[in-house]
Amino acid sequence: MAGFFPWLRSNSEHYLLVAAHQKLAKAQNGRAPRPPKGLKEVFWLRIFAPTYALMPWSLRSKIMRAMPGSHRQNWAPPPRAQGPAV
Repeated sequence: MAGFFPWLRSNSEHYLLVAAHQKLAKAQNGRAPRPPKGLKEVFWLRIFAPTYALMPWSLRSKIMRAMPGSHRQNWAPPPRAQGPAV
């Protein structure tokens, strides 16, 4: 993976997963991941993840569709049925 958009997607997925783990651990009185260290982790966990969680799905979807990547893959339509299945 090289380039800005794959990097953005990779980091987004990772830190959203960590944020979800933190939320679940808090709700279940479980062991949470370590606190963020450094500006990078503080940004992703204290700014990006909460902002992303507040965004409506329609906006998230528009942003994802606007970015190049595998989530924009257009699948071929299924083949047309030809005759009986048996």
